[in-house]
Order: sequence, then C-alpha cells, then structure tokens
Amino acid sequence: MAARRSPLALLAASLAVLAALASADSWLYEKFNTDGTVRADYDASGQQVAMLNLDRSSGAGFNSKEQYLYGEFSIQMKLIPGNSAGTVSCFYLTSGDSDDHDEIDMEFMGNSTGQPVVLNTNVWASGDGKKEHQFDLWFDPAADYHTYTIIWNPTNIIFKVDGNVIRCFKRYADLPYPSSRPMALHATLWDGSYWATEKGKVPIDWSGAPFVVSYRSYSADACVSGGACPAGSDRWMNKQPDAAEWGTVKWAKSNYMRYNYCEDGWRFPQGLPAECSRS
Repeated sequence: MAARRSPLALLAASLAVLAALASADSWLYEKFNTDGTVRADYDASGQQVAMLNLDRSSGAGFNSKEQYLYGEFSIQMKLIPGNSAGTVSCFYLTSGDSDDHDEIDMEFMGNSTGQPVVLNTNVWASGDGKKEHQFDLWFDPAADYHTYTIIWNPTNIIFKVDGNVIRCFKRYADLPYPSSRPMALHATLWDGSYWATEKGKVPIDWSGAPFVVSYRSYSADACVSGGACPAGSDRWMNKQPDAAEWGTVKWAKSNYMRYNYCEDGWRFPQGLPAECSRS
C-alpha cells in the first residue's frame, strides 16, 4: 500500500509547484518599470497578473526596460467591468514624446454599461498620427481575458484580436512609416474623459473608482535595439496577411468598424491621406 501523505505535505508540495510556475512567469518587474498603483499577483495556473489602478489621484502603467526595432508583441487583458465610460486602457509601442515620434496604438475606450467598448488602433510615423481605425468589440472584454497582438515589421503593421487579424497598415516607400526609431512597449490606464467616450460627452463616474485593468501572458518576440534579432524571427519579420486573414479584416470592417480615417473627408478638407487611395 502506498504511504499516505499528510495534508501539510500536500500543501507544501502544491505551494512549491505554484512557486515554480510563478518564478517562470514573473515578467512584470523583470521586463518593465512601473508608474502609479500597479499590483502583481499570480492566478491559479501560476501566471503573473499585473493590475493597473485608476482613481481620482492618478492612473497607472508599466513600460519596457528594453527598446525594440520590429517584433511581435502580445498580451492578454481583462478590462473594467460595468460602467467604464471615460477610461482608456492601452497596449502600445512608442519612441517617445518628441514632435516627430513614432507610435503603434491599441487603445480601449471605455463605455457606459451595456454599450460596446471601442478599440482604437492607430499608427504614428514621424509625428503624423491621424490614422485611426476604431472597432466595437464583439465580446465583453471584462468577462474574461482576451489576447491582443501587434506585429511590426518592415512591410506592414498587423493588429490582431484573439488571433484574428482586424487591420493591416501597409508601408509605402514614399510615405512615412515607423522604421528607424526604436520603441518601448507600454501599458497604461488613464482618465480620458475629455475624449474617450462619445467624443468626451460621457466622463468618468468616479463613484465606481478604483478602476482596475488586468494584464497577463505578456510576450515579446522582437529585435532589441542595438542587439540581434531572436532565432525564428523570420516568422513575423516577413509576415503579411494571407487570404484568410484579409477575410477577417473585411469581416471586422463590415461588422464592427466604428470609424475609418480614410472615410473622414471633413477631417481632411485638403484631401484624404495618400495611403487611403492605395489600400
């Protein structure tokens, strides 16, 4: 007969397993600096969860210690439940704050209870950033974690939600494109009352504070600035959407697109941006 293990021994073994899992997945403080109220914990599977807190006093965020020049970046997020109007939760790359900076954005603009959360995708190149595609999310992003991915290579920038390509921003030789400025990876939660919900008509209801967004399963398969690209980088370095992925782009555009800068003639009275006639 096998010897029975005491409850204390079983508990110790379980804690050891969880500690080993946690050690293997402690990405937050190893790879990022933090700002504001950021808490870290581990879920039942041992995945580290970073929780950003927004209240009246401040927002929060984390930013990568490394800078990158091309890569595939992915994270899982669980957004604010209920009335999140006025809040903005972000996952993005940026070269900094200069007037000619580059940036690649996935911004989640909160909304009133029962209304869809809007995902704003945008690309800044040499300080030009009026290139938004916005989508109503077709699921409740606060009910569970969903995966958001940015692929940035010399040919195009691809935005993915749960593995589905929803947008591809192509490079044209004669137009600005993020190609020379290394960028850091950021995640932030902030008060966007002046802009986020119905163009600023619905501000944050602070009675629901603190607001919390959770991040987990971060990965960056990317070329570190000044260093070598990782093995296998051809997988994303040469990535362009295939026919099936262009199909999901069309599906997202037809069913969930809320705003397309290439259809906003009022915003561009001198003519739409040049890439709009080429896409």
